[in-house]
Amino acid sequence: MSQGIVYLIGAGPGDPGLLTVRGREALMRADVVLYDRLGTEQLMHLVRPDAELIDVGKAPGRAKLTQDETTALLVRLGQEGRVVARLKGGDPFVFGRGAEEAEALVQAGVPVLVVPGVTSAIGAPSAAGIPVTYRAMSTAFTVVTGHEDPAKDAEQNDWDRLAGLPHTLIVLMGMGRLRGIAERLIAAGRPADQPAAAIQWGTTPHQRSLTATLGTIADRVEEQGLGNPAILVFGDVVSREPGLAAAGRGPLAGRTVVVTRARAQASELAGALEALGANVVEMPVIRIRPTGLTPHAEAALDAIGHYDVIVLTSANGVDALAGLMAVRGLDARSLRPDQVVAAVGPATAAALANHGIRADVVPERFVAEAMVEALEAHPMDGRRVLIARALDARPVIADALRARGAEVDDVVVYETVPESPSDEVIAQALDADVITFTASSTVTNTLAVLDDAQRARLAEGPRAVSIGPITSATAREAGLTVAAEAASSDIPGLIQAIIDLLTPKEH
Repeated sequence: MSQGIVYLIGAGPGDPGLLTVRGREALMRADVVLYDRLGTEQLMHLVRPDAELIDVGKAPGRAKLTQDETTALLVRLGQEGRVVARLKGGDPFVFGRGAEEAEALVQAGVPVLVVPGVTSAIGAPSAAGIPVTYRAMSTAFTVVTGHEDPAKDAEQNDWDRLAGLPHTLIVLMGMGRLRGIAERLIAAGRPADQPAAAIQWGTTPHQRSLTATLGTIADRVEEQGLGNPAILVFGDVVSREPGLAAAGRGPLAGRTVVVTRARAQASELAGALEALGANVVEMPVIRIRPTGLTPHAEAALDAIGHYDVIVLTSANGVDALAGLMAVRGLDARSLRPDQVVAAVGPATAAALANHGIRADVVPERFVAEAMVEALEAHPMDGRRVLIARALDARPVIADALRARGAEVDDVVVYETVPESPSDEVIAQALDADVITFTASSTVTNTLAVLDDAQRARLAEGPRAVSIGPITSATAREAGLTVAAEAASSDIPGLIQAIIDLLTPKEH
C-alpha cells in the first residue's frame, strides 16, 4: 500500500484568490478532499475530476460530521494510503481545530503537512480598508474568539485585561454575543466612543461592513442586519477606514457580477472583473467534458494530415482536439504546412498557439456566420474539411461548406454538461447587479437549475449581459431581457459591455 498523507490546508478568508500557491498544489494532488462550509466552495475547480469530495462543514446548530467523526475519517483515509486535502477556512491553526486534527494524525502515524492560510482576522479588515496596526495608533493587535459567553464564570478570555490593552482588539465568532462583549469591555474601561467595525463575509463577493463606536456597534449591526460569519474590530485603527476603503476602487466597485461559465474557464473573466472592483459570484452552470476517442474522432485523427482545412470553433474545441491527438501520439508536427487552420476568434487562435499551431484564418466577428464569410476566399470544391466542435454547436459552417462542394467531417470533440450550484450561490446570484452569459448553454442551464420562483426573480433581478447575438437570442427566447450585448463576442467585449451598462457616461 502506498504512503498516505494529509494536507491541512488553510483556504483563506473567502476570496479564492487568497489561497496560497502551496495550498493550490496540494489541493490539485488530492485523492480525497474534506471541505468546510466557509471559504472553500469556489476552490473546487482545482480538484481533480476523479477526486472524492466530502462535505464536513459546520453551521450554527448543525454539522455534517462531528469533529470526532471528521478526525477519525482523516486518520482512516491517511492509513488507507490516500492523499487527503483537508480544506479549512482561514488558517488551520487559528480557531479551526486544526491542531487537534494534526495531533490525532501524528499519534496514528499518518504523515501530515500543514499549509498555512490567510486568517480572516487580518484578511477581512484589510479587505474593508482597516489596517490592524498603524504606527501612530496601534503597534499590536490581539485576536480572540467570541464564541465563549462573556457572562459565564469559566471562560478563558479575560475581558477586563483585554479592555485595558492599548492596541487593536479583533474578535472572531463573536456576532452572537456582540452586545455582551461590548458592554463587558466598556464596563472594564474601554472607551464607549472608541471606533468599532463589523465585517461580514470578508473578502468575498457579498462582503458587508459597517463602522460605529464600541457603545453603538450592537445597535448598528441589528439595524443593518449583519450576521455570521463576521469579525469585529475594536480600536482607533477603524477610523482609518473611510479613506483606505475607497483607495484603488475601480469602475465596478460595489457592483456584484455573476459568472456562469464553466469553472475551468471562469478565472479569466472573474479575475478581470475583480480587478475593476466588482464583487464576483461564480455560479458555473456548465462543465466542459471531452467526448473521448469516439469512432468518428478516431477516423478524423487517422486522417489529420490529409485535411485541406481544419476549423476550430472554440478554445474548448482546440484543447479537446489536442488532447485526443496527444492520446494517439500526435501533435502540431502531424499537420501539413499547407493546411488551412481557421479559428473562430482570437481566444481560439491563442489556444491553438499554445499547442504550437498558427491560425491562418481568424474572422473579425466571432460567430459561425463570420467564419463562413472568412472562408469564402478559400476554394472548397472537392476539399477535405475537419470541423472540431461541441455536441450542441450549430451546423452553420458545415452546411455552408458542403454547399460549396467540400467533403466535411463534422466531429464532436466535447460537450457541455450541466452543473448544479448550491442554494447559497444561487441566492447570491439572484441578488446581483449583473449576470453574464457567455454561450447559449449558460442561458439554458442557468434556467434549468432554478425553480419557478427563482426564474421569476432572475427575470426581474440581475440585468443580463450577453457575449453575442446568438446567446442574446437564446436568452430572449427563454423570456429574459438582455440589458447589454458585447460589441465583440469575446471576454474583453463582454467586460466593456458591463462597464458601459453599470457606469453610463454623462452627456
